[in-house]
Amino acid sequence: MSPAPVRFHDPGSTAYDFCHSALVRCPRCDRIAHFERTARPESRVICRSCGLSRTMTGCSRPPLWLRAGTRHGELWAYNLAHLDLIRRFVAASLRERNPWYEHGRKMTCVARLPVWAKRARNRDEMLRTIDRMRASVTAG
Repeated sequence: MSPAPVRFHDPGSTAYDFCHSALVRCPRCDRIAHFERTARPESRVICRSCGLSRTMTGCSRPPLWLRAGTRHGELWAYNLAHLDLIRRFVAASLRERNPWYEHGRKMTCVARLPVWAKRARNRDEMLRTIDRMRASVTAG
């Protein structure tokens, strides 16, 4: 008898739920830094490695830290919560979402993932990439 499938129910999160706080590359030392958008015209970059604390204006953001290329395409996440959502979705063999007639968001984070990221045949490669990205946060 086969093991019970791992279930994932789409919580309805969009990228907007994660974009206010992101892990980015520090503009000064190129190590991991924290980016947070407080007010609309202002955002802040804080790096614990070099002590950078800079207020940025406009819509610019340093490059994301959680970013990795696979042979199919590039995978990225804003922060660890976003990466965890993607990992739970990829690892699940049974993926559920609200029916089409329910009110609420239809194009969520996991619904907008590219097709190659959703395929079961790419699951092992995706999980290895996600684990490598998670390990870069603790090592970086």
